[in-house]
Amino acid sequence: MVQSSRPIGVLFLCTGNSARSILAEAALARRGGARFQSHSAGSQPKAAPHPRTLETLERLGYSTAGLRSKSWDEFAGDAAPPIDVVITVCGNAANETCPVWPGAPVTAHWGVEDPAAFEGPADAERACFERIHDQLAKKVEALVALDLEALDVEARTARIRAIAEV
Repeated sequence: MVQSSRPIGVLFLCTGNSARSILAEAALARRGGARFQSHSAGSQPKAAPHPRTLETLERLGYSTAGLRSKSWDEFAGDAAPPIDVVITVCGNAANETCPVWPGAPVTAHWGVEDPAAFEGPADAERACFERIHDQLAKKVEALVALDLEALDVEARTARIRAIAEV
């Protein structure tokens, strides 16, 4: 799966790449250390991350420098960074026809509610974004805890997919 000379490349996908996938990207960047290289993208990316996404991350002490909405096409070409694991975090992206990812990465679906679709008072919206962050961070912690390098492809795929239930 991974050459020991480089980090494990993980790509989180969602349709708009404005909330869930960026929350997951930031969570893995913080928790994965040098062992992981975290990315996010969308099939139909928004112009920018949802303002509450960045606000939530900043409130939780994350650096938001460099976080942006981007197309999954950036990760499908020859110049793309190596991707070993592709995880969809929304139902729409899971059901779309994805590009062919170089290197045949493991794929999994960790569907969570879309905080960007929340309608209600600002305090409740903030709480929704934080709850979704916490759900994704728990899943990311389970991923980081796996000894991926010691698992064969079948076991690796099963373990990463099982994290959806965390």
